[in-house]
Amino acid sequence: MEYEKSKPGKHGAAKARIVAISVTTGTKKNLIGGVDSRAEVPMIEKKTGQVLAFVGNNVQVMDMESYETFETPAPEDEEIKSKLAPGVEVEYWQMLGQNKIMRTKG
Repeated sequence: MEYEKSKPGKHGAAKARIVAISVTTGTKKNLIGGVDSRAEVPMIEKKTGQVLAFVGNNVQVMDMESYETFETPAPEDEEIKSKLAPGVEVEYWQMLGQNKIMRTKG
């Protein structure tokens, strides 16, 4: 969301302040460090799946490539949540060992 850089001082290096929004939780994250340091960025795999069933507040999804089934929390966005039904294809993101439904297909 934001990136600010300060000038180097008499005895120190330039500093950077990065403000980002977490993909998994939607919360703000701050990272402050030298401009020459590295920041870890998660790898996100975009995959297609099919909704099989609803189990409480979770959605059971089957991956369309490997036919693996897993449960993931139902999306908080009401527009996406209202379109979910058994048999509907969805795009989900797999990152840091978690899955998140991002949108419906078709």
